[in-house]
Amino acid sequence: MIGDTPALSPAPVPAPSARPAYALEGHGLVKTFGSFRAVDGIDIAVPAGTIYGVLGPNGAGKTTLLRTLLGIIDPDEGTRTLLGEVQPLRMARQVGYLPEERGLYPSMKAYEAIAFMGALRGLPLKEGRVRARAMLEDYGMGGSIDKPIRQLSKGMAQTVQLFGTIIHEPRLIVLDEPFSGLDAINQEKLEALIREQARQGVTILFSTHVIAHADRLCERIAIVAGGRIRFEGTPGEARDQLRSQVRLRTRVSDGAWRRALPADTVAEDGAWLFALPDEGIEPLLRALLDGQAGIESLSIERPGLHDAFVAIAGAAAAQQMQAEPTPEEDA
Repeated sequence: MIGDTPALSPAPVPAPSARPAYALEGHGLVKTFGSFRAVDGIDIAVPAGTIYGVLGPNGAGKTTLLRTLLGIIDPDEGTRTLLGEVQPLRMARQVGYLPEERGLYPSMKAYEAIAFMGALRGLPLKEGRVRARAMLEDYGMGGSIDKPIRQLSKGMAQTVQLFGTIIHEPRLIVLDEPFSGLDAINQEKLEALIREQARQGVTILFSTHVIAHADRLCERIAIVAGGRIRFEGTPGEARDQLRSQVRLRTRVSDGAWRRALPADTVAEDGAWLFALPDEGIEPLLRALLDGQAGIESLSIERPGLHDAFVAIAGAAAAQQMQAEPTPEEDA
């Protein structure tokens, strides 16, 4: 069955001029389970119309944060607004939510499952069936329209549930670990679908423990560890937390020019590796040329988002993410 579907109550769609700058906001959010503090004083603001990623290992508090923002669970402390509404469930029909725990009725046909999920969000069942058939055809799954869910591959079943999440044309789409269990081809398809929804002005919020997805898709990210946001900003701003690295190869192994190399220089695989100096590379280049070091190659390497994650969240959190299950082959 479909899990975590909250009870709905109608809410009017605000006029365009009244639409908030932020699709979701949370201030001082705290949520505990017994002695475990799953969300520990989080402030977050998701700009409307953006693709926003919550990045962190399992157990970091990502799912609890999403459910708290959506109104599925209430915080112990703090406030939140969803599409400008302080009672999030009042805006549930404007939201598409794909929980981490997937579930579909195995005997239901693919198009009926999509239409049914739309009906839970207020879309007339007849209209949902028409839209569902069209979506499956456009996505190259026309041959699966009338197949029961139990006969679909894992990737196809997840696509059906994703279509059910967006069939009612929500203003906000929230996806909890949407790439989990998908092979590379279906991951690419899902990324394309997320980008298409964003082009239509829909706000996308998703959680993931895969850094590459956040790096490719997100305009802004929140790095979460231990129930707290350790960083919030663009992926580029996260990378800027670290200095660029210089990799230098010379024909001459020693000379007076060596004194010009920064103190943090290390030898690695026949090259000199050091952080880009604050004054830039030009003074060092002059010293290397004057000292006849014989420059074979010199490259400036900007840190990747993985490097930034390690620096921000810690090596233990990064190792935990790497140790989590990789996507399975689509059966």
